[in-house]
Amino acid sequence: MANQEDEKLEKRRQKEKRELARLEMELARPQKAGYLYYLIFILCIIYITDEVATQIGTQMQSVIAQSLFAPIFGADVAVARMGALGMITMIGTPLSIMYKPLSDRYGRRIFLIINTLGMGAGLFFISISTGIPVYLLGTFLIGFFIPHDVQAVYILESVSSKWRASFYSGIKAVATLGMILIPLLRQQVMGTDITKWRGVYLIPAIVAAAVSVLALFAVRETIPYLKKRIEYLHLSDEARTSAKSEKGAEQAQGGVIPAIRFVMRHKQLKWLLIGGGFIMWGIAITMYYETTMTYGYAAQFMKTGMDFEQASPFALPFVTQALFMFPIGSAFFQLIQGFIADKLGRKPTIIIMCACAISCFTTFYIGANNNWNPYVVGLLCGSAIGSYWAALDLAGGIMCSESTPTNMRASVLTVQPFLSGVFCSVALIGALIAINVLGDAFSGIISIVIAIPGMLVGMLVILLKTRETKGVNMDEITGREE
Repeated sequence: MANQEDEKLEKRRQKEKRELARLEMELARPQKAGYLYYLIFILCIIYITDEVATQIGTQMQSVIAQSLFAPIFGADVAVARMGALGMITMIGTPLSIMYKPLSDRYGRRIFLIINTLGMGAGLFFISISTGIPVYLLGTFLIGFFIPHDVQAVYILESVSSKWRASFYSGIKAVATLGMILIPLLRQQVMGTDITKWRGVYLIPAIVAAAVSVLALFAVRETIPYLKKRIEYLHLSDEARTSAKSEKGAEQAQGGVIPAIRFVMRHKQLKWLLIGGGFIMWGIAITMYYETTMTYGYAAQFMKTGMDFEQASPFALPFVTQALFMFPIGSAFFQLIQGFIADKLGRKPTIIIMCACAISCFTTFYIGANNNWNPYVVGLLCGSAIGSYWAALDLAGGIMCSESTPTNMRASVLTVQPFLSGVFCSVALIGALIAINVLGDAFSGIISIVIAIPGMLVGMLVILLKTRETKGVNMDEITGREE
């Protein structure tokens, strides 16, 4: 028995010795001139894929509902039933929180490639679906791979601390503008014929596959990861044992349990968890905006005696026009939040973004239900969604990253939204119940009623209970409270 243990120990040491040699060689290899620029280019394309995969389900919501769900459940509750059945795909969440921390152990690069391929696979399955089961399989894959955002970790670990938020928001803004692909495909591929909706999913799936291959050959591992992993491999067995204990959690090499333990005992991260959880109530405004627009513009035709199923094709051109402006409004707020955050700080910017999200969505709802110019309605909708994600990115992404050591960063960014989701789950379950009881036509007002109180509480928690993280050096974060 002792011989077997000694043999296993020797194999592990030899394996780690080879890994150490490989990582040190990678760290010593000089970066080619202009590497940062083509890294940013590739990350932009990956981020566009991520944004399209994130938003396409919502922007095609009423169309898919009428095609796949209305024949079974009826047109008036098709979106509601689609949301209810979509809860089945959330079983991927517990699996995903076990998956993302692996990038703290095995590196960022391989998971950047796998995640992009996974999102593309989800889009592809939806593009070939002719029934609910295959559609749900596609949404499961997208839901599993979207939250990991390894491209965000790449950005935060690859640029100067002085311009970190600006680079992040700039790339996110470019990615958001890329969402114009969705209404463009709606217009060119689908038009007013909802039976052609599958083609809208197929092109982003092809793009995802292509950029995965590009990343495989062109992207290197991040320097902070290489340094931390090499540092860990040089530790003695005794030091590693200590690192796995609660006292040494800041030295652990990722993992769900160490990350949860670390967040729970770290005052800053704990309050970011709580504040971010309440801000997440605002996710309600991201769930039903296309349905809100469709019902708003269909109302003028329903007044002539049509039912919703008859009126919705007439509303499609108005909604598509509005969605052309959605990325512009969203990208604007994604862009300016980084510059504001680097100038004024992360906390003031979160307050500004939350206030913008609340005011813009409320105005959007009024406009959508009063036949305002669709371009204005789309701009307001995009501004609301963009400022919401900007606030959540700052609280749950940038501030958390700037409060966590490199070796725990991906793991903390995995468990943080999961734990924050505990605060959000009550709101989401409430929204789902309400829309299934009241019907799809009430989706807009339900979103407002849920989002506003949560975001108000969340931004107050961030303001009063957390410390500013602007300008911290990502390589020097120890994870110990000051």
